[in-house]
Amino acid sequence: MKSRLLMTVLGVAMAGLLVVGCGKKEEQKAEATNATAPASNKLVLGVAGAQSGDLASYGLPTLNAAKLVAKDINAKGGVHGMQVEIMAMDDQCKPELATNAATKLVSEKVGIVIGHICSGATKAALPIYKDAKVIVMSPSATSTELTQNGSYPNFFRTISYDLLQGKAAATFVVDTLKLKKIAVIHDKGDYGKGFAESAKEALDNGKQAKVVMFEGITPGGVDYSAVVQKIKAAGADCVLFGGYHPEASKIVAQMHKKGLKVAFVSDDGVKDDTFIKTAGPDAEGVYATGPQILADNEVYKKAVADYKQAYGEEPGAFFPQAYAAAQALLNAVDKAGSTDYDKVVAALRKEYIETPVGKIKFDDKGDAEGVSFSVYQVKSGKYELVK
Repeated sequence: MKSRLLMTVLGVAMAGLLVVGCGKKEEQKAEATNATAPASNKLVLGVAGAQSGDLASYGLPTLNAAKLVAKDINAKGGVHGMQVEIMAMDDQCKPELATNAATKLVSEKVGIVIGHICSGATKAALPIYKDAKVIVMSPSATSTELTQNGSYPNFFRTISYDLLQGKAAATFVVDTLKLKKIAVIHDKGDYGKGFAESAKEALDNGKQAKVVMFEGITPGGVDYSAVVQKIKAAGADCVLFGGYHPEASKIVAQMHKKGLKVAFVSDDGVKDDTFIKTAGPDAEGVYATGPQILADNEVYKKAVADYKQAYGEEPGAFFPQAYAAAQALLNAVDKAGSTDYDKVVAALRKEYIETPVGKIKFDDKGDAEGVSFSVYQVKSGKYELVK
């Protein structure tokens, strides 16, 4: 899908870093092939993620967030007098497109990148960024291994990880819903399977509930009736699903069609309004974990208000986390006094900044300190906080 890039072209001096921007909502589906090299005297921030395709509702809010932060910083004089410019790269959450996007950003001498959105795409792109010493910060890639095995010292994120998210979902199922027989299914991807394995481990260790089924499905399928039948035969009183909204909506609908109306608990890949629109009435009652929302946080309130003014609607998935990522990266460059890789990394780990997800800095592994997950439920067509 092709669309136009709207570059925030504002003048000043600083080499080596690139930033992505886009136009209004109807203009935001951007492609790597549409990107143009920024002037060398701009501070440029790359924004890579799903900006078209089935998962664009996860990626476009990140592009919007970067644009809003850049606009705010530029209005105040930029970073050390340098104006911020945005370069958008669309990967549709597909690993092969993510590597293309990363290669393009590296070739354009980008030094800081927000992205990618999906864990599989992030994992595929990270070696390219690592070799080029490009700093990458994701608002949404939760795969545990991205930070916890120490392979990517150039990677940071403003969201917590699946070891904790899966445990949070499992704890909710057992302690709050009081359910005993859990069918754990996943989409076989880095993100979905990682979430499911973490949840299964927590359930097994807790010994208060039994995992009666653990199975992967094929993403993009039309008919999941066979796995639904297995869930029913296993006597499960809860389905715990790791994956994204296209598959979740089909599974829930087919469960209800077969008269299987047990609790359905999923992850932040399903905690999105697109799932509700896709699943329709079948979404009602579904639970999903998602990043904690700090509704009383002043930065959060301003960011949401700015988004509504710019786009005339509520911000989408991972918007607060993306806004925080843009703030953190640009603040680190400011505090470092340069775009030097080592100095910017050091600033990210040392310098606190007030963001929509709280006052944060990053630990030695790259995870934002203090962020966590909550549980939400679809009620009357909207996700509402449960716990």
